[in-house]
Order: sequence, then structure tokens, then C-alpha cells
Amino acid sequence: MSCMNNPLSFQGFLRDDGRKGIRNVVLVVYTVECASHVALEIARGEPDAHVVGFSGCYDNAYAIRLMLALARHPNVGAVLAVGLGCEYTQPAKIAEVVRKSGRPAEWFYIQEHGGTLKSIELGKRIVRSLRDTMRESARLAPMSVNELVVGAECGGSDGTSGLAGNPVVGRFFDLLVGRGGTAVFEETVEMIGLGEVLRSRAATDEARAAVSRAYDKAVRYCRSVRQYSISPGNFAGGLTTIEEKSMGAFVKSGSSPIQGVIRVAEQPGGPGLWLLDSVPDEHFMQFGYTNPNDTEGIMDLISAGAHIVLFITGRGSVIGSPIAPLIKITGNRETFHRLQDDMDFDASRVLTGEVTMTGAAEELFSLITAVAAGKLTRPEILGHREQFITYKHQDPSRLRAC
Repeated sequence: MSCMNNPLSFQGFLRDDGRKGIRNVVLVVYTVECASHVALEIARGEPDAHVVGFSGCYDNAYAIRLMLALARHPNVGAVLAVGLGCEYTQPAKIAEVVRKSGRPAEWFYIQEHGGTLKSIELGKRIVRSLRDTMRESARLAPMSVNELVVGAECGGSDGTSGLAGNPVVGRFFDLLVGRGGTAVFEETVEMIGLGEVLRSRAATDEARAAVSRAYDKAVRYCRSVRQYSISPGNFAGGLTTIEEKSMGAFVKSGSSPIQGVIRVAEQPGGPGLWLLDSVPDEHFMQFGYTNPNDTEGIMDLISAGAHIVLFITGRGSVIGSPIAPLIKITGNRETFHRLQDDMDFDASRVLTGEVTMTGAAEELFSLITAVAAGKLTRPEILGHREQFITYKHQDPSRLRAC
């Protein structure tokens, strides 16, 4: 059935800030790698308990801002912050910020509670208590597609990514924006060579200036580290240059005007299409890394408030994500069948003529609204919840005023 004939409404979880979530999960946050095992064991076997965390022992404002955004994501209903006790990042402060957002939150240090086994036992008791509180206080509210925020990331790209997988997502983005929804795309380091095209898509002069700054920074970054976002796997899949990959990656943005540029852990300023700048800012002490892997880029999109993330992969991938469901899309027929347990959507039918680009986008629209209404994605069914938060520097004074 065409998405145009669907009611496109479902039940959401209303949060104190007015946003609505499509999931209601307990988030376990660890504040240093030394606490990661305990955090993962606390969540093991606990329905709806997801884990995110930061490996670094030293303070990093970017990582803290990212974790706080994830802990207050509309799909999160409660939070447990777990620390070892030596690190700079303070679990008590995370819990305090989360409580101010209207969600129940607790925290503890492993060093103060008897080590691994006792901390796991304590953490499980807390998670179960938080879950009970979260469910008892849940406020269901009608939610429609114009309230959805959907992100898009591509990885493991091949020749079909730019011909089918990404264009179908771009066409879906046009449908979503046309219905008043919000779409977010990123990977400016995979847009090298497309500066003029990017600028021409800007909705306003202010947006054009912001897009230009983000693009120019990405070029400087790639030149500085002497590396562009293209890999041996991309070459094996038929891509030859960063410009060729850029053209294929960019089409996932569709054709809607770019309303502006947001940075990691920053929400879009309204409906429409937004570009997420995840590249580190130049800094006298730390230049950092741009997306070191696909999982980190997905976390950036979730930190911007994406309810659902679309992951386009030609060669195939088996990752998932915490907090926001991940929908995996491929334009490669062989990949879809070889990894059928991991793939959600077959866009290769556009290449064979079985379906039009618009028809495929409408099918994808229907799948996304079904996921928003509670249908599990392949990564959710398999229990994939990969996450990665890295050291990075983005000047907080440059955040766009919302």
C-alpha cells in the first residue's frame, strides 16, 4: 500500500520537554572503559536495557555533551550511570541532569560497592526498579509522522549504493520533509568535491554560509590527516575515487532545501532537512577524529534526536544501535540475500526494474512508520546494540542557537 494512503499515526511516549519517543528504554551509561564490563553485565538479560558509554578516563566536553544528549533522548525513559570512581566524568552529574529532564535516574561507583559481582547485582536491582517507575509513569500520546526525526548514514558502500540504496533514502527524505517531518544526514568528509552542489541546496543565505563552513572544514581535515573517507572495501565494491563516492553518498539527502547545519548533540531547529557536522574543530591541543567507524556516526545522529536511523550498505553490515532502531538498507541484491537475517530493505529492485524509485521510497516510508509504531528491525531482533563514543573537539560556543 502506498504511504500516501496510510494513516501515519501511532502512539508515542510523551516527555517533559514536549518531545515524543517511539521506544521506552532504560539506558545504562558507563563513564570510563573500566566500568564497561559491569555496565554490559547489568544490562544482559534485561529487556529494554541499553548501554552507552565513554572509554576515556580524562575529561572531554564533546563526549559528555554527547552522553547527556543520549541520556535525554526521547526514546529513553530512565537512566543508570555507572562509574569506577577514578575518572573525571561524574556519573552523579549525569544522573542529576537526567532527573531535571523529568526522567528517573540513579548512579553509583563500582569502587564503593564491592567490585564486579556486587555492582552487577546492585545495578540489576536498580534497573528493574527504574523500569517499574518508567512504565508506571509513562504518558502515551498520539504521534504522527511530522513529529519523526530520521537520520541517515551509509557504510560499506559499493557501486549500488549511489545507484539504488542512497537514492531511495533520498526520495524517502523528500516524502518525509514534504509531510512536515525532520531528516538529518551527515558525513561531510564523504562530500568532498561537492562544495558548490551543497551550497546550491541551502534554503537561506545563513544556511549557505553554515554549509560552506562545514564543507571547508571537512576539506581541511582530510588534507590535514592525509586521508579521505574511502576504503579498500569501497574499491572492491566498484568505487574508484572519493569524488565518485561523494556523489553516491550525497544523494541520500534527497532534493529538499538544507535548512541549516547542526553539530553533534544538537537538535534540529525545526522540520525539514538538516546537515549534521560531526568533523572535529581545529584546536590547539586536540584535533581528534572524524567518524572512525560507522557506529560512531550513527551515535552522532541519535544524539541529534533521531528516532530512527537508516543505514545504507552495499557490501553489507551486521551492526545495530542502542536507543534508536537501525534500519539496514542495501541496493545490492546479492548482499540482501547473503545477509538476509541482517538486512531490512532491498532497494536493488530499483535496478532490476521491479519497482520505481518512488515506489521503493513509499515502501520504505511504510516500513519506517511500522517501526515507529513498534515493529522490530532486524538489528533489534538480533540484539545488536553497538555503540562508540570517541574523544573529539567541537567548540560548544559554535553551537547553533535553537
